[in-house]
Amino acid sequence: MAAHGFSSKSEKNAATKQQWRDPYEVLGVSRNATDQEIKSAYRKMALKYHPDKNANDPKAADMFKEVTFSYKILSDPDKRHQYDTSGFEAIESESQELELDLSSLGAVNTMFAALFSKLGVPIKTTVSATVLEEALNGVVTIHPLQLGKPLFKKVEKQCAHFYSVTITEQEAQAGFVCRVQSPDKSKFKLLYFEQEDNGGLSLALQEDSAKTRKATTSAGMYFFGFPVYRLDQSVNTVAASKDPDATFFKKLDGFQPCEISELKAGIHFFAVYGDNFFKSASYRIEALCAAPFSEEKEELRAVEAQILNKRVELAKFETEYREVLSQFTEMTGRYAQEMQSIDELLKQWNAIHGSYTTVPPLNRSLSSSKARGSFNECEGEEDQQAKDKKPMKDRPKKKKWYNLYLKVDKRKPC
Repeated sequence: MAAHGFSSKSEKNAATKQQWRDPYEVLGVSRNATDQEIKSAYRKMALKYHPDKNANDPKAADMFKEVTFSYKILSDPDKRHQYDTSGFEAIESESQELELDLSSLGAVNTMFAALFSKLGVPIKTTVSATVLEEALNGVVTIHPLQLGKPLFKKVEKQCAHFYSVTITEQEAQAGFVCRVQSPDKSKFKLLYFEQEDNGGLSLALQEDSAKTRKATTSAGMYFFGFPVYRLDQSVNTVAASKDPDATFFKKLDGFQPCEISELKAGIHFFAVYGDNFFKSASYRIEALCAAPFSEEKEELRAVEAQILNKRVELAKFETEYREVLSQFTEMTGRYAQEMQSIDELLKQWNAIHGSYTTVPPLNRSLSSSKARGSFNECEGEEDQQAKDKKPMKDRPKKKKWYNLYLKVDKRKPC
């Protein structure tokens, strides 16, 4: 029972759960809302209540956390299903993790975040609210990007370069690709914006850069008219850290289809966002029509189908593995118990054998010293007997002092 005004951890968790509102209600969407509708609602509300725009407003800060927490549940198919089935009780506490807006952090907090990132702690970042607001208000500079003509640029941290790409009906049907690479391991985000009725741009899709080679990071968006998948490396990182086996079994959980599978003919807007903590990001952006890559497109589709099948197989294999692992753990525990039991029985057995004697048990240290003493005495006697038996003729003659020759001068009186 808690005392002195303090609450237990379980009580705090229960109080926190009672404060949660229905995530559908928070985001203002129906229970049948699509992933795209949920994402659009979240981005509009996150922008509205973002700390950058509501400094020193605790109510807006709480609302921002609630909106982010609700989106974390509804954007994850598994967590959404768990919530729809069993409510908040089925949702893990890890769902409360937030994405950091580096532009809103101070220098000290940014340094700590960079340190944790270097140590391998996964830190998810979000696009600066300032960049999103400027895009929504239509006050960003947009550069044209031609198909098949890559551009080499450098974007400052927490800033974005905007590009427009025009595609024809034929190119839209053949498929469209936008790829960004960085040669110096820079972190960045590739963003896709949809144009609003007022001419502003709203964020519709984003892809975080990932390491593809030793010193290269890349990100790409593929619009082929069929679902193209992306791999979110941050999914289940907390669960994997608690269970080493989960790193393997949850490896494909982040393999999810992109929200947008095709583009229509017309003008489309992309941006490269610098996601480094302190430095700018060098990059190369390239827009391509997929018509010359028909073979690669079919290969991608086939490989992704195999990955989806493998994810299903992996789920079944995990069940079998956990059962066998449980049996193995049980057997190794029994092995240790049986070994200990056998050692105890053999110890008793030896003790019973040793009890058949009339000699009282001796102190170990005393008996060993006596044994050494007896051994030395016997050894001394044997040596003496050997000396006594040695022939006299072999012994060296000892010189006596009276056998020494003394020269005396007789002429002088004594």
